[in-house]
Amino acid sequence: MAGHLSYFGNEICLWNRSHKTIEKISSNNNIIKVRGVINSDVKISKVTSNIKEAIKGAELILIATPATSHRELAAILAKEMIKSIPIILNPGRTFGAYNFYNTFIKEGGLFKPKVAETQTIIYTCRKIEDDTVVIYSLKKAVKIAAISKNIIGEIYLAIPDCIRDNYICAESFLETSLGNVGMVLHCIPFMLNIGWTECKTAEYKYYYDGITPTIGKFIQHIDDERVLVGKAMGISLESTCEWMIREYDTYGKTIYDAINNNISYKEIDAPKTVNHRYIYEDVPHGLVPIERLGNLLDIDTPYIKIAIDLANAIMETDYRKKGEYITLDNINNFLKEM
Repeated sequence: MAGHLSYFGNEICLWNRSHKTIEKISSNNNIIKVRGVINSDVKISKVTSNIKEAIKGAELILIATPATSHRELAAILAKEMIKSIPIILNPGRTFGAYNFYNTFIKEGGLFKPKVAETQTIIYTCRKIEDDTVVIYSLKKAVKIAAISKNIIGEIYLAIPDCIRDNYICAESFLETSLGNVGMVLHCIPFMLNIGWTECKTAEYKYYYDGITPTIGKFIQHIDDERVLVGKAMGISLESTCEWMIREYDTYGKTIYDAINNNISYKEIDAPKTVNHRYIYEDVPHGLVPIERLGNLLDIDTPYIKIAIDLANAIMETDYRKKGEYITLDNINNFLKEM
């Protein structure tokens, strides 16, 4: 985001909690090497690990970390922000904006934050070096929703001109949160290909090689369960296949077909480590809250349960304990207050 937005003339400050992560960029005159849809070495206005310096004079905060960091970042910003400016989680995963807002208030924020979340990040991209990123494509109609309908217009207009048309406003954060397709596309394919991931001599394309017809059928069941939970919450959700066709102009009657016809996925390599966000983010901040909602709504989610149990067994971790704790009363009361 920093490289792309800077390329189009926006004044961007790139902040990271760890200086080590951004050290190569800052030591090279704040240059990010952007490849793919843009082929340019882009200079960023400011690169820092000092949050006070980062937000000074800022007009918009774009958070592009895994959902595992949302609460920590909300607490940091609650202590440092002295004026209200829009904050967008890219993406929110499941109930990201809801949890960010509540944490900001709990940690003593001076005002009610203007928080929004996107369904997915607009970029199909990968960081291939500490200072180099490849942008394979930009999604064309990413849904964005705020914690309140009253502020979505203001937040939408705060998005830089060069990417604003890539977003469409959703009615509610329930639509973006329950529309989290990352948990569908990431968890099971990654875990069922873990032998390849750990093999020292093998490399494979995550989508093209890793999602076979059989794995495609499995994640289709997970997607069906997600859509059912959304329906019970009063939200009409598009399927992951429909989402992919809309965002990428691909085609196909099944998730597997849509993936294999998606040119943007062709060159994406699989992760090279088991310790990856496809598990530690997408299970607790995707599958777990959907399973919990299903339990509260008396909707059976057996395939999601299998996926969570498998992640727990493989990683020897209880992701249900790490996952988002939500209740229907809390969500419904929040929606009424907003």
